Amino acid sequence: MIDYKYDKLLSIKTTGDCEGPSAHVHYHRYEPTPYAALEQLFSRYRLSKSDCFVDMGCGKGRVAFFAHHLFQVSATGVEMNPSLYESALKNQASYIKNGKLKAGIVNFRRLLAQEYDIHPSDNVFFFFNPFSVQIFMNVIHHIGLSVAQTPRKVDLILYYPSIEYVHYVINYTPFQLIDEVRVDFLYEKNDHERFLIFRWC
Repeated sequence: MIDYKYDKLLSIKTTGDCEGPSAHVHYHRYEPTPYAALEQLFSRYRLSKSDCFVDMGCGKGRVAFFAHHLFQVSATGVEMNPSLYESALKNQASYIKNGKLKAGIVNFRRLLAQEYDIHPSDNVFFFFNPFSVQIFMNVIHHIGLSVAQTPRKVDLILYYPSIEYVHYVINYTPFQLIDEVRVDFLYEKNDHERFLIFRWC
């Protein structure tokens, strides 16, 4: 029920059935991150207005809108599925029309994650297992190149983290785990119900 309440508050529509299997072999089906989980994440992990938040595989834009709503940060959603991208744009129009955009920007890009041109100000990247570890590795490589060109604090947030993602980040990148946020009432039954937060060190 909390998902519908937040959608109404934000003047967006991200609830409903999950998207079916992706036609792209390396991309996974769409499933929105529960608002209840996001509440717990952002009660511990605070964003500042100078942060630029990027949701890789953003679907209809829920996480980007919620992060902006809480912190007025600039947020970008990257989505390759055309129907989900169109839904994100409709949500963007409604969000703006209803006066939710008081500072920062919320925008969406329709392209493959590995084709996203990382902006020097992008510094917080969110992943809910949107694609295979091969694409994830490619995206992380691009992030690393961006940091080398423009040194800055960069964080990764992994929700429901896959073993492959975690193994790669810990063993093959400079990112170090700085926090773990376990989702109340769910983690006890499923230890994937958590957020892992890594920082480039």
